[in-house]
Amino acid sequence: MLPTTKPNVRRIAPRLAGCILCFVILSGHTAAAETKSDSERLEKLERAVELLQKRNTELEQEVKSLKKEKPSASAPLAAEKRTHFVPDSKSSVVETTTEEKKPVYVVPGAAEYKLSLGGYLQANFEGGDVSAFEGRFGLTALKDRFRLRRARITLAGDYKEQFEFKVEGDFEQSDGLAAATRTGFSSTDIFINWHAIPEANFKVGQWKAPFGLENLTPDASIFTIERSLPTGAIVPERQLGVMLWGKPLTNIAPEQKDLVTYYAGVFNGSGRNFSVNDNNQFMYVGRLELLPFKGTLMGQDASLKIAGDYFFSRDAIGTGISPALNLRVGADGSLSSYTLTSPDERHAYSFDAWLKIGPFDLIAEYFHENVRPLGPTFNEFDPKGYYVQGSYFLIPKKLQAVVKWESLDPNQVANDNIHSITGGLNYYIHGDAIKVMANYVHTWSDFREANPQFGTDQFDEIILRLQVMF
Repeated sequence: MLPTTKPNVRRIAPRLAGCILCFVILSGHTAAAETKSDSERLEKLERAVELLQKRNTELEQEVKSLKKEKPSASAPLAAEKRTHFVPDSKSSVVETTTEEKKPVYVVPGAAEYKLSLGGYLQANFEGGDVSAFEGRFGLTALKDRFRLRRARITLAGDYKEQFEFKVEGDFEQSDGLAAATRTGFSSTDIFINWHAIPEANFKVGQWKAPFGLENLTPDASIFTIERSLPTGAIVPERQLGVMLWGKPLTNIAPEQKDLVTYYAGVFNGSGRNFSVNDNNQFMYVGRLELLPFKGTLMGQDASLKIAGDYFFSRDAIGTGISPALNLRVGADGSLSSYTLTSPDERHAYSFDAWLKIGPFDLIAEYFHENVRPLGPTFNEFDPKGYYVQGSYFLIPKKLQAVVKWESLDPNQVANDNIHSITGGLNYYIHGDAIKVMANYVHTWSDFREANPQFGTDQFDEIILRLQVMF
């Protein structure tokens, strides 16, 4: 323990005594000077009094400053238990030692002025007709399971020269029908973005192609545990390429800078983690977002966001055109991934809207794609789908109820539509950083209903999720 600092009386007392002695000497000197007039003696006495008052004021200020000083805290000590083995003994001895803990810190490897390390974990329980809403029933059905849905690590940084970067990877397990094992680390987002000009950012690397609202909403922030089937079947997902994007009104009308945001990208079109292009053609993707309203409505913060997307691609044989989920219709009406058996040409567009009024959110999205073969192995088809989702906070910022209706028409055989309705609850323990989610999903197949020989056309699933971000 350090002694408590108190005003230094021993230091102040000699000063005060010196001042009094000075006063006495001056007074005595004034009395002894009989040759001087009374006015001179009075003048000197007044000067002595003024000097004493001034010094007294200085001493009072010094005392006050000393009282304000606090004792300095000693460095924190942490008790640490260490275990060591005693020679010729079968037991270990645990001793407690006191040792100062040194802080852990990260030093940027280059000239970054900002560097962050983070990630998140999503652990699921899935029971019932697992992933039936994705068309996985019958021949492609999955069993009840515990699932590590995502386990991501992210490293991001920023430079003074207005370059930013992100490197993210995932340890998630494959959902292949064979005996899937967690065999390696798969990259998700790896890119560099130059943001010196807000109206024209330039981005290069791998990330989600700018198509679809639900697709672009971060995995840790969507209101249902999984994205809709139309999103997974039609959206191009992550691609390798370059993109120009920005907010064109940032400097022209700063108060309206969020009114318009555009994205225009050129990609290989082969999907994520493919360093080669499937052919000499590229995928072209564009998105335009508008925020026509942001303010208050019925006394609540409110906003309306609308957007449209488009992509065009020519693909080679063997290219997977639904890398995220399923699109090919099987003999029993179930879905599986679609790999091209001949070159094709694809056009797709979508529209989405997001209305937010206080605790209420309403989101809707529509997708349409045309797949035209450039060979004789399959027929042209036009998959399309939509979803409508509403959510409301029953307890502000804590408990949220969600309902979603979705439908996909693969458009490959008669009555191949798949519909689902999802009801869920989200409990935000600490925002998105610690969140518990529960979904009940009811799915039905028009193909199974029209062809009862293949089995049931109604499916039910329960999904639970714990999410932790760090």
